[in-house]
Amino acid sequence: MSKRSIDGTDFTAMVLAGAEKLQQHAEHVNSLNVFPVPDGDTGTNMNLTMTAGANELKKNNTGSVGQCAGVLSKGLLMGARGNSGVILSQLFRGLGRYAAQYDELNTQQFAAALQTGVDTAYKAVVKPVEGTILTVAKEAARHAVYYARRTTDVTELMTEVLSRAKEALANTPELLPVLKQVGVVDSGGQGLVYIYEGFHQYLTGSAGTAVPVPVQGQAPAAAPAASPTAVLTKHENVLSSVQSSAQSQLSTEDIEFLYDMEFFINRLLGGSVKAEFDEESFRKALSVNGDSIIVISDDETIKVHVHSKTPGEVLNLALQYGEITQIHILNMREQHRDLLTAGMDIAPMPDLFADIPQEESSVQAPAVPPADDMAQYGFIAVSSGEGISDIFRSLGVDAILSGGQTMNPSTEDFVNAISSISAKHIYILPNNSNIVLAAQQAKELLEGEREITVIPSKSIPQGIAAAFAFQEEDAVDANTGNMLEAISQVKSGQITNAVRDTVIEELEIKSGQYIGIANSKIVAAADDLLAASQALLGSMLENGDEIVTVLTGAESEDRVTDALENWLAEAYPQVEVEIHTGGQPLYYYLFSVEP
Repeated sequence: MSKRSIDGTDFTAMVLAGAEKLQQHAEHVNSLNVFPVPDGDTGTNMNLTMTAGANELKKNNTGSVGQCAGVLSKGLLMGARGNSGVILSQLFRGLGRYAAQYDELNTQQFAAALQTGVDTAYKAVVKPVEGTILTVAKEAARHAVYYARRTTDVTELMTEVLSRAKEALANTPELLPVLKQVGVVDSGGQGLVYIYEGFHQYLTGSAGTAVPVPVQGQAPAAAPAASPTAVLTKHENVLSSVQSSAQSQLSTEDIEFLYDMEFFINRLLGGSVKAEFDEESFRKALSVNGDSIIVISDDETIKVHVHSKTPGEVLNLALQYGEITQIHILNMREQHRDLLTAGMDIAPMPDLFADIPQEESSVQAPAVPPADDMAQYGFIAVSSGEGISDIFRSLGVDAILSGGQTMNPSTEDFVNAISSISAKHIYILPNNSNIVLAAQQAKELLEGEREITVIPSKSIPQGIAAAFAFQEEDAVDANTGNMLEAISQVKSGQITNAVRDTVIEELEIKSGQYIGIANSKIVAAADDLLAASQALLGSMLENGDEIVTVLTGAESEDRVTDALENWLAEAYPQVEVEIHTGGQPLYYYLFSVEP
């Protein structure tokens, strides 16, 4: 479909189609990651970022491409997550700056906008690395500028841009040795190609056929996209098959700059005396013990992303320039260890449990109390079974987010649950490492409106321990400290089935066997449910441990539960054993061990 220019309506449809395509393949992009989350979950970060921009654009689109590009830029910048999300936001920030003066863009103007986006993104990164999303964007934009002089058809130009982006993506392993070592293409570059595919499919008016790139780790042919009309009205989350994780090819100790940091500096707050901000000097100071540095600043706010060996020094440096807000610090070595077993606090490992169907998430929340009857505290917890939900309710939890085995309630689910509770301060218990981000996002969305604390519980047993530690009469700081201490004392274990043969850290696992997971590591595999449970608990119990809690799943067997209880009494007579009906799917037993 020939087009001599694109206006705001076209641009909005292109962006929504790109967001749709990325959303469909976010899990495949995740599987290409070399380093761990939050930057490691490249597909998730890019998807969250692009979705934030697309949602903003759906609410505020006009016929002017300049105005629409500005709206998208704002949405992406505020919703940016991780290294890949920030770079993506900068690509469109530059595009938006160039397009601001136009209601429509012809081929040469569209190409110039893409190039301005690349220039902006490269400037935002202290040490640009070739063989990444930056390279894919740069090569595509460079070719766009060249080809725009030879055509007046935007659709034809976008075809060339997509083709060159795919070529650049296929070449990323030649530019970045670690990609070649693992046998994948760059994950961020792959995400950008998916976005460009969406742009192209809208402009051509059809789903088209994705040409596979002949590189190991490249995506399979893309699923058919919705029509342009459907793209404007509906987004569906159709995830591609999860492939082998690239992280498993690397050693945890290879992660040199282990603390992933992301925060804002509010230049208007933080005291009357603040140092004059010199962006270049600030970047150089961060680079002494850090990499993956991104700094975006204006008169009021500085957004910072860095991987650092010394997080305390980074924060002290930042405090010179204003008040630090929205701080996120994660230990990437810890995250990598989780990823090597797919974060199996509760969520199944993609490789082992790929055949398990997804379930819908729903919110169970009471009616909002009258405003004049506002409680001091409110609680939200994630649960995976009716028995577990009953336990949380008995501990005073106000709203239960009930999810399937992947335990992935959305940010909107949390926002709705928060809104349903009339309390001065609300605690959230995510109860899985995979959904802490959604809880944190909900907190940020309501910042200034509600007082919220996210307790980063990584399992159901940790969540229950945190709820037990809460005291209604204590102050917020005391309760928060007590709950954090409580979850640090809990060792979590789960028993489930493997769905395929594999070998993990020299442990041979056969499809159909019972496997035991302790604190995200598979430690036992057996043909017998009781034997697997005994092996798991035996690896978890140490001298000084006093309490074992057993949550029975929907498919647990009474005879095995009774035999397990008798074995614990004989083998560990000093241990107090509590057994409760959990009702969780997929997991025969959830165990917790506490001192």
